[in-house]
Amino acid sequence: MADDQRLLAGRYVVGDLIGRGGMSNVFRGVDTKLGRTVAIKVLKSTLATDPAFRSRFRQEAQAASRMAHPTIVRVYDAGEERVKDGSGHDLIEPFIVMEYVEGRMLKDLIAEGPVESEEAVRIAHSILTALEYSHRAGVVHRDIKPGNVMITTAGDVKVTDFGIARAVSDSSTTVAQTTAILGTAAYFSPEQAKGETVDARTDLYSTGVVLFEMLTGKAPFRGDTAVAVAYQHVSERPVKPSSINPKVSPALDQVVLRALAKDRFERYQSAVEFREDLDEAGAGHVPVRRDDHDSLFGPSPTAASSTEQAIRQLTSDDTVTRTQRRPPVVWIWAAIAGIAVILFSLVFWVVQLPPATSISTDSREVPDLVDATWESANSTIEQLELVPTKFDEASSDYEAGHVIRTDPPGGTTVTKNTQIKVYVSTGRAQVEVPDVINQSSEAAWAAVAAAGLTQGSVTRENSPTVPAGVVLRMDPGAGTSVDQGATVNLVVSSGNVTLTDVVGQPLLDATNYLQDATRQFTVQPQADATCKAVAGDPITAMSPAPGDIPQKSIITLTYCTGP
Repeated sequence: MADDQRLLAGRYVVGDLIGRGGMSNVFRGVDTKLGRTVAIKVLKSTLATDPAFRSRFRQEAQAASRMAHPTIVRVYDAGEERVKDGSGHDLIEPFIVMEYVEGRMLKDLIAEGPVESEEAVRIAHSILTALEYSHRAGVVHRDIKPGNVMITTAGDVKVTDFGIARAVSDSSTTVAQTTAILGTAAYFSPEQAKGETVDARTDLYSTGVVLFEMLTGKAPFRGDTAVAVAYQHVSERPVKPSSINPKVSPALDQVVLRALAKDRFERYQSAVEFREDLDEAGAGHVPVRRDDHDSLFGPSPTAASSTEQAIRQLTSDDTVTRTQRRPPVVWIWAAIAGIAVILFSLVFWVVQLPPATSISTDSREVPDLVDATWESANSTIEQLELVPTKFDEASSDYEAGHVIRTDPPGGTTVTKNTQIKVYVSTGRAQVEVPDVINQSSEAAWAAVAAAGLTQGSVTRENSPTVPAGVVLRMDPGAGTSVDQGATVNLVVSSGNVTLTDVVGQPLLDATNYLQDATRQFTVQPQADATCKAVAGDPITAMSPAPGDIPQKSIITLTYCTGP
Protein backbone atom coordinates (compact mmCIF):
# COMPACT_ATOMS: atom_id res chain seq x y z
CA MET A 1 0.00 0.00 0.00
CA ALA A 2 1.34 3.46 -0.92
CA ASP A 3 2.09 5.82 1.97
CA ASP A 4 -0.55 8.35 0.85
CA GLN A 5 -3.41 5.81 0.68
CA ARG A 6 -5.96 5.69 3.51
CA LEU A 7 -6.89 2.48 5.28
CA LEU A 8 -10.42 2.26 6.73
CA ALA A 9 -11.23 -0.12 9.59
CA GLY A 10 -7.75 -1.61 9.23
CA ARG A 11 -8.96 -3.43 6.13
CA TYR A 12 -10.13 -1.28 3.21
CA VAL A 13 -7.59 0.61 1.09
CA VAL A 14 -9.16 3.80 -0.32
CA GLY A 15 -8.16 4.36 -3.96
CA ASP A 16 -9.24 6.76 -6.70
CA LEU A 17 -12.30 9.01 -6.44
CA ILE A 18 -14.92 7.64 -8.88
CA GLY A 19 -18.04 9.60 -7.88
CA ARG A 20 -19.21 12.64 -5.99
CA GLY A 21 -22.66 13.50 -4.60
CA GLY A 22 -24.49 15.81 -2.21
CA MET A 23 -24.00 13.51 0.75
CA SER A 24 -20.91 11.46 -0.07
CA ASN A 25 -17.85 10.75 -2.16
CA VAL A 26 -17.32 7.32 -3.70
CA PHE A 27 -13.90 5.74 -4.06
CA ARG A 28 -12.61 2.59 -5.71
CA GLY A 29 -11.03 0.49 -2.99
CA VAL A 30 -9.58 -2.90 -2.13
CA ASP A 31 -10.67 -5.27 0.64
CA THR A 32 -7.24 -6.46 1.83
CA LYS A 33 -8.69 -9.47 3.66
CA LEU A 34 -10.62 -10.90 0.72
CA GLY A 35 -8.50 -9.41 -2.06
CA ARG A 36 -11.47 -7.99 -3.98
CA THR A 37 -12.20 -4.60 -5.50
CA VAL A 38 -14.96 -2.70 -3.69
CA ALA A 39 -16.67 0.68 -3.84
CA ILE A 40 -16.31 2.77 -0.67
CA LYS A 41 -18.92 5.48 -0.07
CA VAL A 42 -17.61 7.98 2.50
CA LEU A 43 -20.42 10.18 3.82
CA LYS A 44 -19.81 13.86 4.53
CA SER A 45 -18.67 14.38 8.10
CA THR A 46 -21.33 17.09 8.55
CA LEU A 47 -23.98 14.36 8.48
CA ALA A 48 -22.39 12.61 11.44
CA THR A 49 -22.80 15.49 13.89
CA ASP A 50 -26.28 14.18 14.76
CA PRO A 51 -26.02 11.06 16.98
CA ALA A 52 -29.56 10.07 15.96
CA PHE A 53 -28.51 10.07 12.31
CA ARG A 54 -25.52 7.87 13.04
CA SER A 55 -27.74 5.38 14.86
CA ARG A 56 -30.28 5.33 12.01
CA PHE A 57 -27.45 5.05 9.50
CA ARG A 58 -26.07 1.93 11.19
CA GLN A 59 -29.52 0.33 11.38
CA GLU A 60 -30.32 1.05 7.73
CA ALA A 61 -26.89 -0.16 6.55
CA GLN A 62 -27.41 -3.41 8.46
CA ALA A 63 -30.84 -3.86 6.86
CA ALA A 64 -29.39 -3.19 3.40
CA SER A 65 -26.52 -5.64 3.97
CA ARG A 66 -29.02 -8.47 4.41
CA MET A 67 -30.39 -7.99 0.89
CA ALA A 68 -28.76 -10.19 -1.76
CA HIS A 69 -30.28 -9.93 -5.23
CA PRO A 70 -28.81 -9.63 -8.75
CA THR A 71 -30.56 -6.26 -9.26
CA ILE A 72 -29.27 -4.72 -6.01
CA VAL A 73 -25.73 -3.47 -5.35
CA ARG A 74 -24.54 -5.51 -2.35
CA VAL A 75 -23.57 -3.78 0.89
CA TYR A 76 -20.64 -5.61 2.47
CA ASP A 77 -19.77 -3.50 5.50
CA ALA A 78 -20.36 -0.15 7.22
CA GLY A 79 -18.64 1.78 9.95
CA GLU A 80 -17.22 5.08 11.13
CA GLU A 81 -13.73 6.52 10.86
CA ARG A 82 -12.36 9.27 13.09
CA VAL A 83 -10.34 11.84 11.12
CA LYS A 84 -8.95 15.34 11.70
CA ASP A 85 -9.94 18.38 9.65
CA GLY A 86 -7.57 21.12 8.49
CA SER A 87 -7.77 22.77 11.91
CA GLY A 88 -6.88 19.58 13.76
CA HIS A 89 -10.40 18.98 15.09
CA ASP A 90 -11.69 15.41 15.34
CA LEU A 91 -14.44 14.50 12.86
CA ILE A 92 -16.40 11.30 12.32
CA GLU A 93 -16.87 10.03 8.77
CA PRO A 94 -19.44 7.24 8.30
CA PHE A 95 -18.63 4.90 5.42
CA ILE A 96 -20.22 2.02 3.52
CA VAL A 97 -18.36 -0.71 1.65
CA MET A 98 -20.30 -1.93 -1.38
CA GLU A 99 -20.00 -4.17 -4.41
CA TYR A 100 -17.91 -2.51 -7.13
CA VAL A 101 -19.92 -2.25 -10.35
CA GLU A 102 -18.13 -1.66 -13.66
CA GLY A 103 -20.44 0.40 -15.83
CA ARG A 104 -22.23 3.75 -15.99
CA MET A 105 -25.07 5.50 -14.17
CA LEU A 106 -28.50 5.69 -15.74
CA LYS A 107 -28.40 9.48 -15.46
CA ASP A 108 -25.43 9.53 -17.85
CA LEU A 109 -27.40 7.43 -20.33
CA ILE A 110 -30.42 9.76 -20.09
CA ALA A 111 -28.15 12.79 -20.57
CA GLU A 112 -27.55 11.54 -24.13
CA GLY A 113 -31.27 11.84 -24.93
CA PRO A 114 -34.48 9.78 -24.65
CA VAL A 115 -33.99 6.04 -24.24
CA GLU A 116 -35.70 3.73 -26.73
CA SER A 117 -39.00 2.46 -25.32
CA GLU A 118 -37.91 -1.19 -25.35
CA GLU A 119 -34.73 -0.39 -23.41
CA ALA A 120 -36.59 1.91 -20.99
CA VAL A 121 -39.08 -0.88 -20.25
CA ARG A 122 -36.21 -3.34 -19.67
CA ILE A 123 -34.44 -1.00 -17.25
CA ALA A 124 -37.63 -0.10 -15.37
CA HIS A 125 -38.51 -3.83 -15.17
CA SER A 126 -35.21 -4.48 -13.37
CA ILE A 127 -35.70 -1.51 -11.02
CA LEU A 128 -39.13 -2.87 -10.08
CA THR A 129 -37.67 -6.35 -9.55
CA ALA A 130 -35.19 -4.82 -7.09
CA LEU A 131 -38.00 -2.95 -5.34
CA GLU A 132 -40.17 -6.07 -5.17
CA TYR A 133 -37.34 -7.82 -3.33
CA SER A 134 -36.58 -4.90 -1.00
CA HIS A 135 -40.24 -4.24 -0.18
CA ARG A 136 -40.70 -7.91 0.73
CA ALA A 137 -37.74 -7.42 3.07
CA GLY A 138 -39.44 -4.36 4.59
CA VAL A 139 -36.99 -1.83 3.11
CA VAL A 140 -38.33 1.27 1.34
CA HIS A 141 -35.61 2.95 -0.75
CA ARG A 142 -36.96 6.57 -0.65
CA ASP A 143 -34.46 7.90 -3.21
CA ILE A 144 -35.05 6.09 -6.51
CA LYS A 145 -33.47 8.25 -9.22
CA PRO A 146 -31.20 7.75 -12.26
CA GLY A 147 -28.15 8.58 -10.15
CA ASN A 148 -28.85 5.52 -7.99
CA VAL A 149 -29.24 3.09 -10.91
CA MET A 150 -26.18 1.48 -12.52
CA ILE A 151 -25.98 -0.15 -15.95
CA THR A 152 -23.13 -2.67 -16.00
CA THR A 153 -20.87 -3.27 -19.00
CA ALA A 154 -22.95 -6.40 -19.68
CA GLY A 155 -26.17 -4.34 -19.69
CA ASP A 156 -27.45 -5.57 -16.30
CA VAL A 157 -29.31 -3.10 -14.08
CA LYS A 158 -28.41 -2.62 -10.41
CA VAL A 159 -30.00 -0.28 -7.85
CA THR A 160 -27.78 1.21 -5.15
CA ASP A 161 -28.04 3.26 -1.91
CA PHE A 162 -30.80 1.24 -0.20
CA GLY A 163 -31.47 2.55 3.30
CA ILE A 164 -29.20 5.60 3.15
CA ALA A 165 -31.96 7.97 2.10
CA ARG A 166 -34.07 6.99 5.09
CA ALA A 167 -31.34 7.89 7.53
CA VAL A 168 -30.97 11.26 5.76
CA SER A 169 -34.65 12.12 5.37
CA ASP A 170 -35.48 11.09 8.95
CA SER A 171 -32.89 13.62 10.21
CA SER A 172 -34.16 16.46 7.96
CA THR A 173 -37.17 18.60 8.79
CA THR A 174 -37.83 20.38 5.48
CA VAL A 175 -37.79 19.68 1.76
CA ALA A 176 -34.93 22.13 1.37
CA GLN A 177 -32.80 20.34 3.98
CA THR A 178 -33.49 16.91 2.48
CA THR A 179 -32.77 17.96 -1.10
CA ALA A 180 -29.59 19.74 -0.01
CA ILE A 181 -28.30 16.32 0.98
CA LEU A 182 -29.97 13.95 -1.49
CA GLY A 183 -29.42 16.40 -4.33
CA THR A 184 -32.81 16.83 -6.03
CA ALA A 185 -36.56 17.01 -5.51
CA ALA A 186 -37.27 15.93 -9.09
CA TYR A 187 -38.02 12.37 -7.97
CA PHE A 188 -39.93 13.15 -4.74
CA SER A 189 -43.37 11.65 -4.26
CA PRO A 190 -46.21 13.96 -3.19
CA GLU A 191 -46.16 12.42 0.29
CA GLN A 192 -42.43 13.09 0.64
CA ALA A 193 -42.95 16.68 -0.51
CA LYS A 194 -45.66 17.10 2.16
CA GLY A 195 -43.56 15.44 4.88
CA GLU A 196 -45.99 12.56 5.30
CA THR A 197 -45.21 8.93 6.12
CA VAL A 198 -43.84 7.00 3.16
CA ASP A 199 -44.39 3.40 2.11
CA ALA A 200 -43.59 1.10 -0.82
CA ARG A 201 -45.80 3.16 -3.14
CA THR A 202 -43.43 6.09 -2.67
CA ASP A 203 -40.71 4.13 -4.49
CA LEU A 204 -43.19 3.25 -7.25
CA TYR A 205 -43.96 6.95 -7.82
CA SER A 206 -40.24 7.74 -8.08
CA THR A 207 -39.83 4.83 -10.51
CA GLY A 208 -42.62 6.38 -12.58
CA VAL A 209 -40.64 9.65 -12.67
CA VAL A 210 -37.52 7.76 -13.80
CA LEU A 211 -39.52 5.94 -16.51
CA PHE A 212 -40.98 9.28 -17.70
CA GLU A 213 -37.47 10.75 -17.89
CA MET A 214 -36.09 7.74 -19.78
CA LEU A 215 -38.88 7.98 -22.36
CA THR A 216 -38.70 11.77 -22.84
CA GLY A 217 -35.19 12.80 -21.80
CA LYS A 218 -36.54 15.16 -19.12
CA ALA A 219 -38.25 14.96 -15.73
CA PRO A 220 -42.03 15.58 -15.57
CA PHE A 221 -41.62 18.51 -13.16
CA ARG A 222 -38.87 21.12 -13.23
CA GLY A 223 -38.32 24.39 -11.38
CA ASP A 224 -35.75 26.86 -10.10
CA THR A 225 -35.93 25.63 -6.51
CA ALA A 226 -36.58 22.37 -4.70
CA VAL A 227 -39.72 23.82 -3.13
CA ALA A 228 -41.07 24.81 -6.57
CA VAL A 229 -40.53 21.28 -7.87
CA ALA A 230 -42.04 19.73 -4.73
CA TYR A 231 -45.12 21.94 -5.12
CA GLN A 232 -45.64 20.62 -8.66
CA HIS A 233 -45.41 17.03 -7.43
CA VAL A 234 -48.24 17.80 -5.01
CA SER A 235 -50.52 19.90 -7.23
CA GLU A 236 -49.66 19.68 -10.96
CA ARG A 237 -50.76 16.92 -13.36
CA PRO A 238 -47.94 15.50 -15.51
CA VAL A 239 -48.28 15.55 -19.28
CA LYS A 240 -48.32 12.35 -21.30
CA PRO A 241 -44.79 11.24 -22.26
CA SER A 242 -45.99 10.95 -25.89
CA SER A 243 -46.66 14.72 -25.97
CA ILE A 244 -42.88 15.16 -25.66
CA ASN A 245 -41.71 12.04 -27.51
CA PRO A 246 -44.25 10.87 -30.14
CA LYS A 247 -42.52 7.45 -30.25
CA VAL A 248 -44.00 6.59 -26.83
CA SER A 249 -47.05 4.32 -27.16
CA PRO A 250 -50.48 5.06 -25.58
CA ALA A 251 -50.03 1.92 -23.47
CA LEU A 252 -46.84 3.31 -21.91
CA ASP A 253 -48.55 6.69 -21.44
CA GLN A 254 -51.20 4.94 -19.35
CA VAL A 255 -48.67 3.07 -17.23
CA VAL A 256 -46.59 6.20 -16.53
CA LEU A 257 -49.58 8.39 -15.63
CA ARG A 258 -50.95 5.78 -13.22
CA ALA A 259 -47.54 5.48 -11.56
CA LEU A 260 -47.52 9.28 -11.12
CA ALA A 261 -50.95 9.52 -9.49
CA LYS A 262 -50.99 12.00 -6.57
CA ASP A 263 -53.22 9.75 -4.47
CA ARG A 264 -51.26 6.69 -3.36
CA PHE A 265 -54.40 4.57 -3.61
CA GLU A 266 -54.73 5.47 -7.30
CA ARG A 267 -51.16 4.36 -8.06
CA TYR A 268 -49.83 0.86 -8.48
CA GLN A 269 -50.01 -0.82 -5.10
CA SER A 270 -47.01 -3.10 -5.54
CA ALA A 271 -43.89 -3.43 -7.67
CA VAL A 272 -45.30 -6.67 -9.10
CA GLU A 273 -48.48 -4.96 -10.29
CA PHE A 274 -46.47 -2.10 -11.83
CA ARG A 275 -44.07 -4.52 -13.54
CA GLU A 276 -46.86 -6.67 -15.00
CA ASP A 277 -48.55 -3.64 -16.57
CA LEU A 278 -45.20 -2.35 -17.79
CA ASP A 279 -44.47 -5.65 -19.52
CA GLU A 280 -47.95 -5.62 -21.08
CA ALA A 281 -47.42 -2.09 -22.36
CA GLY A 282 -43.94 -2.97 -23.61
CA ALA A 283 -45.50 -5.78 -25.65
CA GLY A 284 -47.91 -3.28 -27.23
CA HIS A 285 -51.00 -4.13 -25.14
CA VAL A 286 -52.97 -1.60 -23.10
CA PRO A 287 -53.07 -2.96 -19.50
CA VAL A 288 -56.44 -3.69 -17.92
CA ARG A 289 -56.71 -1.99 -14.54
CA ARG A 290 -57.36 -4.22 -11.54
CA ASP A 291 -58.68 -2.50 -8.42
CA ASP A 292 -57.66 -4.86 -5.62
CA HIS A 293 -55.98 -2.44 -3.24
CA ASP A 294 -57.71 -3.38 -0.01
CA SER A 295 -55.61 -6.47 0.60
CA LEU A 296 -52.40 -4.43 0.57
CA PHE A 297 -52.96 -1.04 2.20
CA GLY A 298 -56.66 -1.09 3.14
CA PRO A 299 -59.34 1.06 1.53
CA SER A 300 -58.61 4.63 0.50
CA PRO A 301 -59.42 7.01 3.36
CA THR A 302 -61.17 9.26 0.82
CA ALA A 303 -63.45 6.48 -0.47
CA ALA A 304 -66.08 5.92 2.18
CA SER A 305 -68.78 3.39 1.52
CA SER A 306 -72.40 4.41 1.03
CA THR A 307 -73.28 2.62 4.28
CA GLU A 308 -70.74 4.70 6.21
CA GLN A 309 -72.10 7.88 4.62
CA ALA A 310 -75.65 6.93 5.52
CA ILE A 311 -74.67 6.26 9.13
CA ARG A 312 -72.86 9.59 9.36
CA GLN A 313 -75.93 11.33 7.94
CA LEU A 314 -78.28 9.67 10.40
CA THR A 315 -76.07 10.46 13.36
CA SER A 316 -75.53 14.10 12.38
CA ASP A 317 -78.86 15.11 10.73
CA ASP A 318 -81.05 16.77 13.32
CA THR A 319 -83.94 17.02 10.83
CA VAL A 320 -84.61 13.28 10.90
CA THR A 321 -87.52 12.50 13.21
CA ARG A 322 -86.92 9.55 15.49
CA THR A 323 -90.05 7.89 16.83
CA GLN A 324 -88.18 6.10 19.59
CA ARG A 325 -85.02 7.26 21.29
CA ARG A 326 -83.95 3.81 22.53
CA PRO A 327 -85.33 0.28 22.47
CA PRO A 328 -87.23 -1.10 25.50
CA VAL A 329 -85.11 -2.85 28.15
CA VAL A 330 -86.80 -6.22 27.56
CA TRP A 331 -85.69 -6.22 23.95
CA ILE A 332 -82.13 -5.43 24.98
CA TRP A 333 -81.98 -8.45 27.29
CA ALA A 334 -83.62 -10.64 24.65
CA ALA A 335 -80.99 -9.60 22.08
CA ILE A 336 -78.16 -10.36 24.52
CA ALA A 337 -79.57 -13.83 25.22
CA GLY A 338 -79.99 -14.54 21.52
CA ILE A 339 -76.38 -13.54 20.76
CA ALA A 340 -75.12 -15.75 23.61
CA VAL A 341 -77.01 -18.78 22.23
CA ILE A 342 -75.60 -18.17 18.74
CA LEU A 343 -72.02 -17.86 20.03
CA PHE A 344 -72.34 -21.05 22.10
CA SER A 345 -73.69 -22.97 19.10
CA LEU A 346 -70.89 -21.67 16.87
CA VAL A 347 -68.16 -22.69 19.32
CA PHE A 348 -69.71 -26.14 19.74
CA TRP A 349 -69.84 -26.61 15.94
CA VAL A 350 -66.19 -25.54 15.48
CA VAL A 351 -65.00 -27.93 18.21
CA GLN A 352 -66.75 -30.85 16.49
CA LEU A 353 -65.05 -30.18 13.14
CA PRO A 354 -62.30 -32.66 12.13
CA PRO A 355 -58.81 -31.11 12.10
CA ALA A 356 -57.92 -29.59 8.73
CA THR A 357 -54.67 -30.53 7.11
CA SER A 358 -54.30 -27.29 5.14
CA ILE A 359 -55.95 -23.93 4.67
CA SER A 360 -56.69 -24.58 1.01
CA THR A 361 -55.98 -27.53 -1.19
CA ASP A 362 -55.37 -25.08 -4.06
CA SER A 363 -52.64 -23.13 -2.26
CA ARG A 364 -49.01 -23.77 -3.09
CA GLU A 365 -45.80 -22.29 -1.67
CA VAL A 366 -43.18 -21.56 -4.30
CA PRO A 367 -40.00 -23.43 -3.28
CA ASP A 368 -36.59 -21.78 -3.07
CA LEU A 369 -34.91 -23.05 -6.25
CA VAL A 370 -31.96 -20.66 -6.51
CA ASP A 371 -28.82 -22.51 -7.75
CA ALA A 372 -30.77 -25.70 -8.45
CA THR A 373 -30.46 -27.22 -11.92
CA TRP A 374 -33.22 -26.46 -14.42
CA GLU A 375 -34.15 -30.14 -14.61
CA SER A 376 -34.54 -30.36 -10.83
CA ALA A 377 -36.46 -27.06 -10.61
CA ASN A 378 -38.76 -28.02 -13.47
CA SER A 379 -39.60 -31.35 -11.83
CA THR A 380 -40.18 -29.78 -8.40
CA ILE A 381 -42.52 -27.11 -9.78
CA GLU A 382 -44.55 -29.60 -11.83
CA GLN A 383 -44.97 -31.87 -8.78
CA LEU A 384 -46.60 -28.91 -7.01
CA GLU A 385 -49.07 -28.59 -9.93
CA LEU A 386 -47.55 -25.26 -10.94
CA VAL A 387 -46.50 -24.25 -14.46
CA PRO A 388 -42.74 -23.68 -14.95
CA THR A 389 -41.57 -21.40 -17.79
CA LYS A 390 -37.87 -21.19 -18.58
CA PHE A 391 -36.11 -17.90 -19.35
CA ASP A 392 -32.41 -17.95 -20.28
CA GLU A 393 -30.23 -15.21 -18.83
CA ALA A 394 -26.47 -14.67 -18.74
CA SER A 395 -24.96 -14.64 -15.26
CA SER A 396 -21.47 -14.46 -13.85
CA ASP A 397 -22.68 -15.67 -10.42
CA TYR A 398 -24.38 -18.95 -11.34
CA GLU A 399 -23.16 -21.96 -13.31
CA ALA A 400 -24.76 -22.56 -16.71
CA GLY A 401 -27.99 -24.52 -16.36
CA HIS A 402 -28.58 -23.42 -12.75
CA VAL A 403 -31.46 -21.27 -11.53
CA ILE A 404 -30.73 -17.57 -10.92
CA ARG A 405 -34.16 -16.66 -9.50
CA THR A 406 -37.86 -17.35 -9.86
CA ASP A 407 -40.83 -15.04 -10.30
CA PRO A 408 -42.70 -15.20 -7.94
CA PRO A 409 -39.73 -15.78 -5.61
CA GLY A 410 -39.40 -18.69 -3.22
CA GLY A 411 -41.67 -18.53 -0.18
CA THR A 412 -44.56 -16.88 -2.05
CA THR A 413 -48.00 -18.52 -1.70
CA VAL A 414 -49.82 -18.96 -5.01
CA THR A 415 -52.75 -20.95 -6.36
CA LYS A 416 -52.52 -24.17 -8.33
CA ASN A 417 -51.57 -23.84 -12.02
CA THR A 418 -49.88 -20.46 -11.47
CA GLN A 419 -47.07 -19.76 -13.95
CA ILE A 420 -43.62 -19.73 -12.33
CA LYS A 421 -40.98 -17.92 -14.36
CA VAL A 422 -37.63 -19.65 -13.89
CA TYR A 423 -34.55 -17.63 -14.90
CA VAL A 424 -31.77 -20.07 -15.80
CA SER A 425 -28.12 -19.12 -16.22
CA THR A 426 -26.51 -19.56 -19.62
CA GLY A 427 -23.15 -18.90 -18.00
CA ARG A 428 -21.16 -15.75 -18.32
CA ALA A 429 -22.23 -13.35 -21.04
CA GLN A 430 -20.19 -13.70 -24.24
CA VAL A 431 -18.26 -10.65 -25.40
CA GLU A 432 -16.02 -10.07 -28.42
CA VAL A 433 -12.35 -9.32 -27.82
CA PRO A 434 -11.62 -5.84 -29.27
CA ASP A 435 -8.82 -5.33 -31.81
CA VAL A 436 -6.14 -3.32 -29.98
CA ILE A 437 -3.12 -4.16 -32.19
CA ASN A 438 -1.03 -1.06 -33.01
CA GLN A 439 -2.58 0.81 -30.07
CA SER A 440 -0.68 2.02 -27.03
CA SER A 441 -0.90 -0.28 -24.03
CA GLU A 442 -2.90 2.38 -22.11
CA ALA A 443 -5.50 2.65 -24.91
CA ALA A 444 -5.55 -1.13 -25.27
CA TRP A 445 -6.30 -1.73 -21.58
CA ALA A 446 -9.06 0.89 -21.68
CA ALA A 447 -10.68 -0.92 -24.62
CA VAL A 448 -10.32 -4.28 -22.85
CA ALA A 449 -12.01 -2.92 -19.69
CA ALA A 450 -14.80 -1.28 -21.72
CA ALA A 451 -15.55 -4.67 -23.28
CA GLY A 452 -16.00 -6.21 -19.83
CA LEU A 453 -12.72 -8.15 -19.94
CA THR A 454 -9.92 -8.42 -17.39
CA GLN A 455 -6.41 -7.03 -17.75
CA GLY A 456 -3.85 -9.80 -17.92
CA SER A 457 -0.08 -9.95 -18.42
CA VAL A 458 2.15 -7.73 -20.58
CA THR A 459 5.07 -9.31 -22.39
CA ARG A 460 7.67 -7.09 -24.07
CA GLU A 461 9.17 -8.16 -27.37
CA ASN A 462 11.81 -6.56 -29.62
CA SER A 463 10.66 -4.95 -32.86
CA PRO A 464 12.61 -2.97 -35.49
CA THR A 465 9.64 -0.80 -36.48
CA VAL A 466 6.84 -0.68 -33.87
CA PRO A 467 7.37 2.05 -31.24
CA ALA A 468 7.87 1.12 -27.60
CA GLY A 469 4.66 0.35 -25.68
CA VAL A 470 2.56 -0.33 -28.78
CA VAL A 471 0.68 -3.66 -28.98
CA LEU A 472 2.16 -6.32 -31.31
CA ARG A 473 -0.12 -9.26 -30.49
CA MET A 474 -2.88 -10.26 -28.08
CA ASP A 475 -4.25 -13.47 -26.59
CA PRO A 476 -7.10 -14.27 -27.16
CA GLY A 477 -7.00 -12.81 -30.65
CA ALA A 478 -9.11 -9.88 -31.81
CA GLY A 479 -12.68 -10.84 -32.67
CA THR A 480 -12.67 -13.97 -30.53
CA SER A 481 -15.87 -14.59 -28.52
CA VAL A 482 -15.04 -15.20 -24.84
CA ASP A 483 -16.75 -15.17 -21.43
CA GLN A 484 -17.32 -11.76 -19.92
CA GLY A 485 -14.51 -11.10 -17.46
CA ALA A 486 -12.03 -13.34 -19.31
CA THR A 487 -8.36 -12.35 -19.12
CA VAL A 488 -6.63 -10.72 -22.10
CA ASN A 489 -2.81 -10.81 -22.36
CA LEU A 490 -0.79 -8.38 -24.49
CA VAL A 491 2.59 -8.51 -26.23
CA VAL A 492 3.96 -4.99 -26.70
CA SER A 493 7.03 -3.59 -28.40
CA SER A 494 10.05 -2.96 -26.20
CA GLY A 495 11.39 -0.39 -28.65
CA ASN A 496 14.65 -2.38 -28.87
CA VAL A 497 16.33 -4.65 -31.44
CA THR A 498 18.90 -7.36 -30.71
CA LEU A 499 22.37 -6.53 -32.07
CA THR A 500 24.31 -9.69 -33.06
CA ASP A 501 28.12 -9.97 -32.89
CA VAL A 502 29.45 -9.59 -36.49
CA VAL A 503 33.21 -9.35 -35.67
CA GLY A 504 35.16 -11.49 -38.19
CA GLN A 505 32.48 -11.28 -40.90
CA PRO A 506 33.23 -9.49 -44.20
CA LEU A 507 32.21 -5.84 -44.17
CA LEU A 508 29.68 -6.24 -47.02
CA ASP A 509 28.00 -9.26 -45.45
CA ALA A 510 27.86 -7.60 -42.02
CA THR A 511 26.41 -4.42 -43.51
CA ASN A 512 23.68 -6.28 -45.41
CA TYR A 513 22.84 -8.34 -42.34
CA LEU A 514 22.48 -5.34 -40.01
CA GLN A 515 20.47 -3.24 -42.48
CA ASP A 516 17.93 -5.90 -43.51
CA ALA A 517 14.19 -5.53 -42.74
CA THR A 518 14.32 -7.48 -39.48
CA ARG A 519 16.93 -5.15 -37.89
CA GLN A 520 17.02 -1.86 -39.83
CA PHE A 521 20.19 -0.49 -38.23
CA THR A 522 22.29 2.21 -39.89
CA VAL A 523 25.86 0.98 -40.58
CA GLN A 524 28.81 3.37 -40.40
CA PRO A 525 32.06 1.75 -41.68
CA GLN A 526 35.30 2.94 -40.05
CA ALA A 527 38.70 2.23 -41.70
CA ASP A 528 41.69 1.41 -39.45
CA ALA A 529 45.01 2.18 -41.18
CA THR A 530 47.05 0.83 -38.26
CA CYS A 531 46.38 -2.76 -39.21
CA LYS A 532 47.05 -4.63 -42.46
CA ALA A 533 44.19 -4.87 -44.94
CA VAL A 534 42.76 -8.34 -45.54
CA ALA A 535 40.68 -9.56 -48.49
CA GLY A 536 36.95 -9.11 -47.85
CA ASP A 537 37.55 -6.45 -45.17
CA PRO A 538 36.62 -8.57 -42.13
CA ILE A 539 35.27 -6.66 -39.13
CA THR A 540 37.81 -6.18 -36.35
CA ALA A 541 35.57 -4.24 -33.93
CA MET A 542 31.97 -2.97 -33.56
CA SER A 543 30.20 -0.31 -31.51
CA PRO A 544 27.91 -0.51 -29.59
CA ALA A 545 28.56 -3.97 -28.15
CA PRO A 546 26.20 -6.87 -28.99
CA GLY A 547 22.89 -6.96 -27.05
CA ASP A 548 19.47 -5.24 -27.03
CA ILE A 549 19.77 -1.63 -28.24
CA PRO A 550 17.25 1.03 -29.36
CA GLN A 551 15.63 0.86 -32.80
CA LYS A 552 17.38 2.63 -35.74
CA SER A 553 20.71 2.76 -33.85
CA ILE A 554 23.92 3.60 -35.74
CA ILE A 555 26.41 0.69 -35.75
CA THR A 556 30.09 1.49 -36.28
CA LEU A 557 32.03 -1.36 -37.97
CA THR A 558 35.86 -1.17 -37.95
CA TYR A 559 38.02 -2.94 -40.60
CA CYS A 560 41.73 -2.84 -41.51
CA THR A 561 43.07 -0.77 -44.46
CA GLY A 562 46.81 -0.52 -43.63
CA PRO A 563 49.75 -1.78 -45.76
